[in-house]
Amino acid sequence: MISPDKIVEDLARVQEPGIFIVDDVAFIQGKHGMAIGEAIAKKGIKKKYYLETRGDVLLRNKDVFKFWKSLGLEYMFIGVEAIDEEGLLKHRKRISLGKNFEALEFARSLGITVAINVIADPDWDKQRFEVIRQWCLEIPEIVNISVNTPYPGTETWLTEPRHIQSRDYRLFDIQHAVLPTKLPLPEFYAELVKTQQVLNMKHLGWKALRGTAKIVAGHLWHGQTNFLKMLWKFNSVYNPASQLADHQQAVKYQMALPPPSRQRVAQGLLYIHQANGRQGRHIDDSTEQFVEATRMGISQ
Repeated sequence: MISPDKIVEDLARVQEPGIFIVDDVAFIQGKHGMAIGEAIAKKGIKKKYYLETRGDVLLRNKDVFKFWKSLGLEYMFIGVEAIDEEGLLKHRKRISLGKNFEALEFARSLGITVAINVIADPDWDKQRFEVIRQWCLEIPEIVNISVNTPYPGTETWLTEPRHIQSRDYRLFDIQHAVLPTKLPLPEFYAELVKTQQVLNMKHLGWKALRGTAKIVAGHLWHGQTNFLKMLWKFNSVYNPASQLADHQQAVKYQMALPPPSRQRVAQGLLYIHQANGRQGRHIDDSTEQFVEATRMGISQ
């Protein structure tokens, strides 16, 4: 684990303005996150920070996140993934729906910009997409929609009973359906893009632009025009016909098929790299117990 002093030393050398990304799942070990923050405060470093975390980690280390708010934390991404218990179970999430919503409430209380991810499953029908759209419009958070995609090294790769419909490596990008869809594939993509478009207009339309005018102006001042151009290029990026056409392209690299699905998975079969146990992680006893209790694969 990199020492807090080393992290702060590297951060202090960066003079350019911008948003700095903090740890992929911050701060699973609260003590380390607090130590980094205290070192930043001691150095008097003034930056803006973006971090990604899990709802259970956020609730476990509230004081750490409050402290980072005082240091310049402005954006937080939380992987909510589903808005009902059935969805959480399907995606193998070891957190209750109530805890996820409690985490959202706490994140809102910090007064920062919060973004969440919701996983669209290929078995969604039009009614389910509409329910998700309405829910997303009712909450203040920025919402990203990704498609349920099993990956080698994950629990769903070994437990997913539905057969992979495409082995094209390019389609394993959480924006294409590689599992069978309940709706005809063209309709599934039409509903997916419609949902993404609704969310795009919620946060990036003309009305929302007034709230981001300061950000846009800052980018333009530094000669950065990509953000402004991105606001109105949605249709060229998200297009049902283009997504469908991707399935017809010649396959240059095929994914290996997963083994026959099973209901329970041994921990040793998960992850691309072999876990080294406690010796591979410098964490305290409390965090070790938390990690083990929330680990994705816990059944033999």
